[in-house]
Amino acid sequence: MLIDALTSAPIGLFLGPLGTQELLIILLIAVIIFGGRKIPEIFRGFGEGIREFKKSMKDEEKAAAEKTEEVKSS
Repeated sequence: MLIDALTSAPIGLFLGPLGTQELLIILLIAVIIFGGRKIPEIFRGFGEGIREFKKSMKDEEKAAAEKTEEVKSS
């Protein structure tokens, strides 16, 4: 799923699809820039952000469903 996101547009429009070698080079550069200790922290923060986003989407869906039921019962 992550690889599909990285190989899709708009990056794919300009550079073509990213292959395994390109992704490994990007990962290597990230390790060099941020260091091996910071990478897990970055991914942990990324994961927490995704969880928060999913939670807010679920809450939003519940609120919409409640509003729809409220309108139907009126």
